[in-house]
Amino acid sequence: MKKILYSVVLLLTTLLTHAQTKSITGETAAQKAKRLEWWTEDRFGLFIHWGLYALPARHEWIKKREHISTEDYQRYFDHFDPTEYNPKEWAKKAKAAGMKYAVLTAKHHEGFCLFDSKFTEYKSTNTPAKRDLLREYVDAFRAEGIKIGIYYSLIDWHHPDFTIDKNHPQHFQGDEKKDSKAAAKYYHTVNKGKDMNRYRQYMKNQITELLSNYGKIDIIWPDYSYPGEFGKGHQDWDAIGLVKLIKTLQPDILIDNRLDLPDYTDGWDFETPEQVSIAQLKQYRGRYWETCQTFSGSWGYFRDEDAHPWKSQRELLSLLINSVANGGNLILNVGPTGKGEFDYRANNALDSMAYWMHANKKSIYACTFAPPIYRVPEALDISQTYNPKTKTLYLHLFTYPTDGKLVLPGYADKVSYIQFLHDISEIKYTVDGDNLVLMLPKQKPLFEVPVIEIFLK
Repeated sequence: MKKILYSVVLLLTTLLTHAQTKSITGETAAQKAKRLEWWTEDRFGLFIHWGLYALPARHEWIKKREHISTEDYQRYFDHFDPTEYNPKEWAKKAKAAGMKYAVLTAKHHEGFCLFDSKFTEYKSTNTPAKRDLLREYVDAFRAEGIKIGIYYSLIDWHHPDFTIDKNHPQHFQGDEKKDSKAAAKYYHTVNKGKDMNRYRQYMKNQITELLSNYGKIDIIWPDYSYPGEFGKGHQDWDAIGLVKLIKTLQPDILIDNRLDLPDYTDGWDFETPEQVSIAQLKQYRGRYWETCQTFSGSWGYFRDEDAHPWKSQRELLSLLINSVANGGNLILNVGPTGKGEFDYRANNALDSMAYWMHANKKSIYACTFAPPIYRVPEALDISQTYNPKTKTLYLHLFTYPTDGKLVLPGYADKVSYIQFLHDISEIKYTVDGDNLVLMLPKQKPLFEVPVIEIFLK
């Protein structure tokens, strides 16, 4: 009965969380849940931020950060020649790491397109690369059975009709809050002749290309809205029109929540908490969500980054495990070099995930947070995931008991069998009142985070 109540509570929480009052397409909550089913089972994805900013190699927002003009930024376009680009290798790396879906930046904020668009000359086929780099990505990842995602920036610092705003490289040089009148005058002046209607049509034309010319696309990531004074929100993008277009072209596609349509049941499919701490993940339980995280701090390739140390295997595993333990997904980002390769730091990180996932992936896929009746000792750092279909618990031991004993309170009459997940070797246990006392080997298994698999009655 408790298991049934847990399932009902989880369903009600999800429905209440998404109880917005408006709908664009008329999709029901049940239809939405069905469309998201594969995504909630896959749990782990790869983000790839790649563009001209890989050449200066100091952050994907370099054009804005350093106030670079379009004329000066042109040198990166003229020298973009990723001679080592081989998306088949990328796909194999992602698959080995246990990633089930991927999202590539077809166009980032700089406006440069990795695909052969009919609506711009600012594309990879016009660089020394002379290739539709997006098509090669789609073909390579699809061949490995990885679902295909496309990131498309709503922002465009290259397009002549995209109006200059607070996030633009040519933004107002001053305090916009204190000098709002001066800022308003500046933006009025610099935006004369620009027409956002033309830019909106440009976006629709390119999204039509992306969702018509590359087969089935599983995810689209429009990014991002920043409504308010000197910003842009759903009206600037005609976000409702974009959703209608996207759903017409690809009815089963998933859309992130960055179109500024929070009040619509089908204006978005999942939340995207970015670079949040593990402690913040619990607040998203019962909702559709995916935390997007970098290996360091930058999304694009950053050769000399030192402000944010690269995450260790333990930190990466903690992000993945605790995302699932709170009912969500993790998408980890790689920023390839200008040559088109994952650099050694990214490869090392992916290899470390591959080693662990090969042995312990059952504790990730199709799992979510455990029913509250299953508790773990508070003195130990242990994260639980739960597969509701197989009625299996997974204990991730970030702390390994020094005496080899692990006491699980209240488990005495709930368990049928216990084993390590990495080698399915039995773990013996005794009953002490309502508790189980697990007899673990005193020597910790050769994994940063060993996993115990508990089969429930």
